[in-house]
Amino acid sequence: MSPPSGFCGILAKMELKHDHDIPTARMWRFYVSGWTLYLVLLTFTMQLGNLRHGHFDWRESTDLLWSAPQAAILALLWPLGGWLERKRLAPLAVFLVHAIGALLYASLSYLLLALMFGPSLPFNRYVWPTLYCLMTYVVIAGIFQAVRMSHTARRQAAAIQQAQTLLVASELDALRSKLNPHFLFNTLHSIIALTRKNPDAAETALFQFSDMLRYVLDTEKSGKDRVTLDEELRFTRDYLELESLRLGPRLSVKWELDDAAAGHPLPALSLQPLVENSIKHAFNPHSRPGTLHIRTRIEDGGKALALTVVDDGPGADPSAVRESNGLGIRTVERRLQLEYGPRGLLAIATAPGAGFVVTMTIPLAPA
Repeated sequence: MSPPSGFCGILAKMELKHDHDIPTARMWRFYVSGWTLYLVLLTFTMQLGNLRHGHFDWRESTDLLWSAPQAAILALLWPLGGWLERKRLAPLAVFLVHAIGALLYASLSYLLLALMFGPSLPFNRYVWPTLYCLMTYVVIAGIFQAVRMSHTARRQAAAIQQAQTLLVASELDALRSKLNPHFLFNTLHSIIALTRKNPDAAETALFQFSDMLRYVLDTEKSGKDRVTLDEELRFTRDYLELESLRLGPRLSVKWELDDAAAGHPLPALSLQPLVENSIKHAFNPHSRPGTLHIRTRIEDGGKALALTVVDDGPGADPSAVRESNGLGIRTVERRLQLEYGPRGLLAIATAPGAGFVVTMTIPLAPA
C-alpha cells in the first residue's frame, strides 16, 4: 500500500500514530474528494443565480477564494479529532479547543470578506456570513466528534468482549486441567485397589485405561473441548467397564439413549464426572448391589440435550451437596456456566435414602 501524498498525506500523517487505525491512501482520497466536491458545488450554487440571468458578477468570481480556505480548514477537523483523541484530553479541554477553533475559523472568514470587498459592504453584511461560518464549524466538528466517540465506544466494547472471551477460555482451560488429573488419579486408584483383589482383572483394566487415556490426550492435543455425545458415551462405557472389573455384580448399569442425540456436541469429560460421582458415593462405600441409570434425550423441541445420571444409593442432604468441595460436579457446572451462560443447567435432586439424580442440560440452538 503506497502512502497518501499531497494534501491527503498531510491529513494521514496526523492520524498515523494509531497502529490499529492506520488510514489507507484510498480512504484519504475519498475524504479529500468529498471536500473538493463540496467546494465545487458551493461555488457553482453561488454563481447559479447569475448564470440563470445571463450575466456574471466579477465580485462573485472570488467565491473560490472565499470557499477554498474554509473547506481546507474544515477538512482538518477529522484529523484534529484524532489528535485530540490520542492526547486523551478531558471533555472540557476538547470543548475549549473547538471553541477556539470556531472563533479562529469565523475570524478568518471575516478577514477573507474584508479583503475581497473592503469598505464596499456595510459592517452588518459581514455579520451573517461570519455567524454562518461559526455555526458550520460547530456542526461539522460536532458530527466528527460524535462519529469518533461512537467508533471509540465500539472499539472499547470489542476489546472488552475479547478480554472476556480470553478470560473465559483461560478459566475453561484451567478447569479442564484440574479435571483431567482428577480423573486420572481416581482411575489409577481404582486399578491399584483392583490389583490387590484380582491381578488378572487389573491387567485388563490397564488396557481399558490406556484407551481412556488416549481419549483424554486426543482432546487435549487437538485443543478442542467439544466432542459428540456418542464419543463421550463410549468413553463413559470404557470407564464403567473398568469399574465393573472392580465392583463386579455390585454394579448394574441401565442405558436409555436417544439415537437422535448421538451426533450432538458437548464438552469433553462432562458426562463421565457425573457417573464417577455416583460410583464414588453410591457404590464404593457399600457392599450391596446397586443400579446406575444413564439417560439421554432431546428436549425443548430439539433445542436442548439432556443427560441424566441416576443411582439408587443412600442419597444426601441437598445443603450438604451445595457445601461440598467435590471437584467433579462443581467443575462440570462451572464449565456449563462459562460456555453456555444461563442456558447451560445442572440440576441435582437428592435426599437422604432417596438416591441421587443429576441432570445436565446443554443448549443445541446457537447463542
